[in-house]
Amino acid sequence: MIIASTADFRRAARQRLPRFLFDYIDGAAYQEVTLRRNVDDLANIALRQRVLTDVSRIELSTEFFGRRHRLPLGLGPIGLSGMYARRGEAAAKRVAAEKGIPMCLSTLSVCSLEEVTAASPEPPWFQLYVIRDRGFMLELMRRAKSARCPALVFTVDMPVPGARYRDPHSGMSGPYAPARRVAQAAMHPAWAWDVGLLGRPHTLGNLASILGRNSGLEDFMGWIGRNFDPSVSWKDLEFIRANWDGPLVIKGILDPADAEEAAKLGADGLIVSNHGGRQLDGVKSTATALPAIAEAVRDRMTVFVDGGVRSGLDVVRMLALGAHGVFLGRAWAYALAAQGAEGVARVLDIIEAEMRVAMALTGSTDVARLDRRILAA
Repeated sequence: MIIASTADFRRAARQRLPRFLFDYIDGAAYQEVTLRRNVDDLANIALRQRVLTDVSRIELSTEFFGRRHRLPLGLGPIGLSGMYARRGEAAAKRVAAEKGIPMCLSTLSVCSLEEVTAASPEPPWFQLYVIRDRGFMLELMRRAKSARCPALVFTVDMPVPGARYRDPHSGMSGPYAPARRVAQAAMHPAWAWDVGLLGRPHTLGNLASILGRNSGLEDFMGWIGRNFDPSVSWKDLEFIRANWDGPLVIKGILDPADAEEAAKLGADGLIVSNHGGRQLDGVKSTATALPAIAEAVRDRMTVFVDGGVRSGLDVVRMLALGAHGVFLGRAWAYALAAQGAEGVARVLDIIEAEMRVAMALTGSTDVARLDRRILAA
């Protein structure tokens, strides 16, 4: 298969992965309206083409929390990404370090924080949920401090899991799910050998102390249902801020009023995110929500965004709408599933090249100066 875009990586991932894993990464909540909005609204943002501007030198580097990065990009947190390629999170972190960008590790990763930290010279950012056991949250923050994680990303849009219709149909959950997953794996021998056999253990590394080292997907799904906390409120951000003295980023903001509240409580940054459409279907796309949030808090916080980003052109659009940086989600997960670490490196190269073309053809030479002036009226 010829691969020239993230759409090609998605097709390759679909061929390689058992259905339960592909649908888990590819799907979203309810009728998946917000998932489609994220992609379509961003793609429909028109740019102003400018000509006869010297674009022989284009600057893509940027700074987040005192650290310089080669691109205004990061690999966003994706649960279970260690099931898409052998020791997937560690492999992706190595690539992120080589490319000079941050990676944020999910609490629900297959590889533990310690394994991922050991995989490259620089530790990952760490993503944390509010869970009922505040003592375990403190343990995870202690581990993140010990690993010298540059930032803590606190996800606030998942007090309860979203209703994802694909999961019971695919075998991720539902009747006879374990047997269905085994049957699907047998139909994908390359994945079964590389990940299913050689990629063990398949436990959730960060949860091994409470789930046990022999836990599996059933334990993962059950743990989510039992431990995500619907009583979460702004006071929990105070608890996190009091116990984390490094940069704190709030993920899951879609409303300017919530962005203002996060700023008041001392967060250093936020991620405009609707969880890739995987939580509440029918909400705004992140491209639609971003401008008002950036206008409200951009001068006080670092504003990141995710959702629907499938190309370097999309990255440029998000920066023009007010983001300081963009986190990739499905784009890097598809690439990991299709070609492992090589795929992640390749998709980042593609996105960087696309950014350079988009900036050149809009007469832009520095990502730090991208704004709405490059957007068509």
